[in-house]
Amino acid sequence: MTTVGIIGAGHIGTALARGLVDQGYDVVISNSRGPDTLDDLVARLGSKARAATPAEAAAAGDWAIVTVPLKALGEVPVDELAGKIVLDTNNYYWERDGRIAELDEKNTTTSELVQRHLPESKVAKAFNHILAADILTSGAPAGTPGRRALATASDAPDAAELATAVYDGFGFDTVNVGALHDSWRVERDQPAYVVRQDAAELEANLARATR
Repeated sequence: MTTVGIIGAGHIGTALARGLVDQGYDVVISNSRGPDTLDDLVARLGSKARAATPAEAAAAGDWAIVTVPLKALGEVPVDELAGKIVLDTNNYYWERDGRIAELDEKNTTTSELVQRHLPESKVAKAFNHILAADILTSGAPAGTPGRRALATASDAPDAAELATAVYDGFGFDTVNVGALHDSWRVERDQPAYVVRQDAAELEANLARATR
């Protein structure tokens, strides 16, 4: 099975690690404090998970998930993620991240910043507008009426396709927003943000977004 490198072991990273392990993936998870601080988490996840440094997790993954605070983006390994698809869960919280003029002035999006930091990777927005607690509890089999939907956006079609497949594995339909430049439609304070919605409702909320 595929190995996934996860950079960030907060609530979202932990939930994604749990779900991926349960689906049969091998997971290499990391944080900024060192592998030893993840011993308890890895023990709970079981034999298909191990802890590593961010660079080791990035290198080990066939694809990766970056789920760190935006203020820590500069610490995300670059060379080890070159040529790989990276799912980006980031949101901009100026109260935590400090003011970022480009975002305040609506000149870019959080995922475009991630793509700029990882110029040789293929970044796709994913899992940014769902609460961590809902990731493992609100999915449903394909075809279920009212199945929850999540959005993705990418400049690389194969990255969007991977995000769609990963969403399906967690029990979610997908709505593709389009390019990373349009991913603001699913960011903080927009109608689609952390709202439980099916695909039709998500499309309507994306259309109602204003910048």
